Amino acid sequence: MNFDLSQFDGLELDDIGQWPIAAKLLLTLFLCVMLLFMGYVLLISDKVTLLGKVSAEEQALKQQYDSKYHVAANLELFKAQMIETEGVFVNQLKSLPNSHEIPGLLDDITFIGTTSGLDFVKLNWQPEIVKEIYIELPIDIEVIGSYHQFGKFVSEVAGLPRIVTLHDFKINITQLSADALRLKLQAKTYRYQDAE
Repeated sequence: MNFDLSQFDGLELDDIGQWPIAAKLLLTLFLCVMLLFMGYVLLISDKVTLLGKVSAEEQALKQQYDSKYHVAANLELFKAQMIETEGVFVNQLKSLPNSHEIPGLLDDITFIGTTSGLDFVKLNWQPEIVKEIYIELPIDIEVIGSYHQFGKFVSEVAGLPRIVTLHDFKINITQLSADALRLKLQAKTYRYQDAE
């Protein structure tokens, strides 16, 4: 086999049988490479893309399976937690005042303030704020007293059997005495909407 470049001159497709062996080998190699390339493009490339998509889907399904398996394996635990959560929710609903208890709650706040030694300047209901599942009932409170009296008042309000939250604290010095301070705050209680 001689690889002289002159043997590739004057080759014609009609006379392939007479071509030198090097030219026949080169043509065969070219045709094999083209056949493999066309086979890949026409037959395999779509399958490779599909394989990639299916592999990604398989991973997503495996993750889904793992999460659902975890839920299924712990179903009894989740049911127990759900029952416990419902019980806590019912207890929390019981600690929300109903419409009959709201005036009494205002009396409780007034009683706590006066027993703490505070002088009430203002105690006003504000308009109700309707939320998705509950109604907010804000109360503006303004009292005069000492810092420790404020602490006692806030502590006792937090100990009420009904849910009352305190917001927007503002403490100012008054001219009444050296230790007299003015506390402005907003107390909020809540009522469950379905209770109506």
